[in-house]
Amino acid sequence: MDYKTLKPFPEGFLWGASSSAYQCEGAYLEDGRTLCVSDTAPVPEGTTNFNDGVDHYHHFKEDIALMAEMGFKEYRFSIAWPRILPQGCGEPNPLGIQHYHEVIDECLKHGIEPVITLYHFDLPQCLQDKYDGWASRQCIDDFLTYCKICFAEYGSKVKYFLTINEQNMMVLFQGDQYKDKGGVWQANHHMLVAQAKAMILCHEMCPGVWIAPAPNITAIYPASSSPEDNLAAMDWDQMRNRLFLDTAVFGTYPEALWQRWVDQGIEPKDVTEDDMAALRDAHPDFIAFNYYGAGCAKYVDEEEGQRVIAEAKAQGGRVAFMTGLMTYPGIAANVSNPLQKKTSYGMGVDPVGLRVTLRQLWERYRLPLLITENGCGVRDELVFENGEPRIHDDYRIDYLRQHIEACQAAITDGVDLMGYSPWSAMDLISTHEGISKRYGMIYVDRDEFDLKEMKRYRKDSFFWYQKVCKSNGADLA
Repeated sequence: MDYKTLKPFPEGFLWGASSSAYQCEGAYLEDGRTLCVSDTAPVPEGTTNFNDGVDHYHHFKEDIALMAEMGFKEYRFSIAWPRILPQGCGEPNPLGIQHYHEVIDECLKHGIEPVITLYHFDLPQCLQDKYDGWASRQCIDDFLTYCKICFAEYGSKVKYFLTINEQNMMVLFQGDQYKDKGGVWQANHHMLVAQAKAMILCHEMCPGVWIAPAPNITAIYPASSSPEDNLAAMDWDQMRNRLFLDTAVFGTYPEALWQRWVDQGIEPKDVTEDDMAALRDAHPDFIAFNYYGAGCAKYVDEEEGQRVIAEAKAQGGRVAFMTGLMTYPGIAANVSNPLQKKTSYGMGVDPVGLRVTLRQLWERYRLPLLITENGCGVRDELVFENGEPRIHDDYRIDYLRQHIEACQAAITDGVDLMGYSPWSAMDLISTHEGISKRYGMIYVDRDEFDLKEMKRYRKDSFFWYQKVCKSNGADLA
């Protein structure tokens, strides 16, 4: 449906951008912080690790001042669990606690609302070593200990908390680590229960504060008009999206997916009455989600699914690796959509898919929505023109413009969208492609292995997004 007149963005709309601690902070062993599982994960050849990030730990005042210059109304960032609790549990680290007070205070000084992610891929490595992390029920208690500290310290200053970033990506794409430790779905169940109890705890400790899950969510298109592909899209939607939001909002697992697990004997075995009560009693105040392009599902039977996985393993490479991970024999294979444009790194560009996703989320859950990631990761070139630094990133401006237009169309459709926080505020270390794959509107001058001075420069997208923020989305030219 096209409209001649689009509704304006609502007053108080949260324009901003996002980051995560392990990808931007650096200072990975400074002031009491210990290693997290992302620090110790294998690093793709030719890319940097996360040790130094973009030194946001020491540059946060400069970075937040630049965000304020752009006109940010919010800044979504994460607290590093191993900076607060170096042993994962036990005694908190005063220096870590104080650091995030300073970050929050700096945001508030500039009129920027902090949106805090409690867990963004940074389980303390010591807990992984001690009891295999989320594979153990003990991780629920330790996560709640950490959350309790965060709520007590920051709950009087912060209006919005997010629980777990992209739990579905951790489970679907990194689930092999749990295969011999009770199963990936058991580890996932522990995360769901931990999230539910964290939401309950937040409401008890911080009246009036809003808390939400933050999965990676996208509409799923059937690869064809065949009934089998339509069922595959429904099944993949249950596994990819609804498994993580139905449980958070309704307190129930998707029925067809659970029955399939039972038939295969892979359902979580350690599910207590207390677990299910927590899922039922927990109620998010809104839904935060990350969006990078819609999915496309094709039905594959057991034989074809196993063949696709075998071929993907034989081909190697990241695309083949992802194809293998996203194929579930007897359910679906996530396939490339020939109608969807792609970035130079192969990521989908589908702004209409964002409108579809917003509509689907609103119509199913009827909770306010916050986009916490959406961005264009490509190589940027720093050039000097008349002695002045310039980064011309029209491709990023075009990407963001199209997705913001889709947001406005969804608002006109009736969706309650509370904010747009693209990935990312400043450049940071990409999970798979290092610093070369840049997302930020603030350029950080470092290379994969040459840290240089990490000077900050304004990209063309900085000045464009400044107009967007200060006009409340009215000026997208």
